[in-house]
Amino acid sequence: MRWPWQRKSSDDQLVVSWSGHTLAYVLARARQDGTYEVLKLGVERQGTDSTEAFVHRLQALGLKGFEARIMLRPEQYQLLQIDTPAVPPEELRSAARYQIRDMIHTHIDDVTLDVMRVGDDQQKGKGHLFVVAATNAVMREVLDLGDSMHWSVSVIDIQETAQRNLQNALAARDGRAERANAALVLVNGQKAVLTISANDELFYTRSFDLPEDFFEAAWEQGSGVSVADAPDAAAFTPVEDYVPDYNGERNAYSHDYAGRQLNDRSAPPGVSGSDASAQRFLVEVQRSLDVWDRTWSSMPLHGLRVYAGGRSEELAQWLAAQLGQAVVALDVAAWFPGGEEATADGQALCLPLLGVLMRTESRKL
Repeated sequence: MRWPWQRKSSDDQLVVSWSGHTLAYVLARARQDGTYEVLKLGVERQGTDSTEAFVHRLQALGLKGFEARIMLRPEQYQLLQIDTPAVPPEELRSAARYQIRDMIHTHIDDVTLDVMRVGDDQQKGKGHLFVVAATNAVMREVLDLGDSMHWSVSVIDIQETAQRNLQNALAARDGRAERANAALVLVNGQKAVLTISANDELFYTRSFDLPEDFFEAAWEQGSGVSVADAPDAAAFTPVEDYVPDYNGERNAYSHDYAGRQLNDRSAPPGVSGSDASAQRFLVEVQRSLDVWDRTWSSMPLHGLRVYAGGRSEELAQWLAAQLGQAVVALDVAAWFPGGEEATADGQALCLPLLGVLMRTESRKL
């Protein structure tokens, strides 16, 4: 099994995700100027089709027989964070497997895992690892589809690292690759994914559920919705991240807002359902940024890029006003000409896949 940091190269590259009986795909060709010509981009849902009929439909789209990279969606794996085990590099995976055995949702023998360093090793204190743990059943499902489509699967990636690649490209373009920068990607019906990177490395990530009606809410400046308006912290999803202390202090781990439970998603008195949805989202984002400020105090956040499909600019303006942060829309269209005619749904679901195309990592742990 090849994880993202063990990759092959190809001129024509197919990147797919396969989750919830939905296939998102991008077929692109690398150009000499560093951009990627998008040849095909779209979303196909299996619906009531049999597996055979669905595969036949995908083959009719011209997706058969490629070298493929598969990106897992956040609901298909756990992304954990642990102390770096005091073992040789070749033993890290085995040591991590032992260390996470009580942190995963299934038996340790039923998962495939790999590890990746947190950050760039320039900070004081003990080192830490991200551990990606996907069930063997999930892995079989995506690889079975690959077998049916005669794909040669060279990489299995995750959304957080794909998203990191997009924000790193933007930071490098702006001459600020060494500064901490955040990206927040929202797709209706999917988990929101926040990533913070610096020096081309992933330092922090968190995913959370969007309120059901969030994309129908009015994100307007002056609407009266703000973090300060939240009536009760217990009414919002808790941030219970495994939070290392990267400043070398003792008591390196804690849970944010421990003991808080999601016990009421209804709108508080005097607040519309739309405004309550926006409030819940604001609190989730603010708490996540608070975690960063506290645990990486030596690396102030330079800015936040957000993606929300056709509402990206609107969301950026609203968050900038509400959070007091520099917020702009995440726009990588200049690197991927050719995908403009895809549906809005297709563009949104395929945006993270574009980050897999931009992977350049060859680091070995």
